[in-house]
Amino acid sequence: MDNVFVEKEIYCHWIGVFSGRELDMNRLSTEEGYSDLDEKCSRIFVKDIMRTRPVTIKGDDSVERVLEVFNENQFHTYPVVEKNGSFLGIIDQNIILQLLLTHRVSRLDHTHLMAVKSLSESARGIMIPHPVTIPPEMDLCEVAEIMLKHKVDRFCVVDNDKLVGIICKPDVIKAIYSIRG
Repeated sequence: MDNVFVEKEIYCHWIGVFSGRELDMNRLSTEEGYSDLDEKCSRIFVKDIMRTRPVTIKGDDSVERVLEVFNENQFHTYPVVEKNGSFLGIIDQNIILQLLLTHRVSRLDHTHLMAVKSLSESARGIMIPHPVTIPPEMDLCEVAEIMLKHKVDRFCVVDNDKLVGIICKPDVIKAIYSIRG
């Protein structure tokens, strides 16, 4: 019974661990398969698969309104925009948790939020300014490589300083899966 474990009341038995090398990768990893996938991937652009109407937060929204948006929706990150659609930054779940639990988080970890709560009661004051963004013309392979290289799950898509969409790792996975043939 050394290799039996319980996960959510389901009893499982380890039968072994395998790596990608042990899988039959003929269909997925032949040289021509990769070049075919690369070719297909380079013809699909972020603008073709991005979400074009993301839930946003206005820069002058109150911190209370930001908390309401997070409570009403189930996204990890929200773009912050001006009223005219200009992209300002993002607010993510880490910022919200720090705000909600300022009394429990080490003072060193949230000094900027303590100052914000006393000086500024707006989204602009708590957001992460100037996050990495991508253009709508970037191809699918490029965005996938950037996500993997930098361990990023989502990007705001910006064109001429305006937020035009958001793209998440599941969007990229679904698109690549659908074209792999």
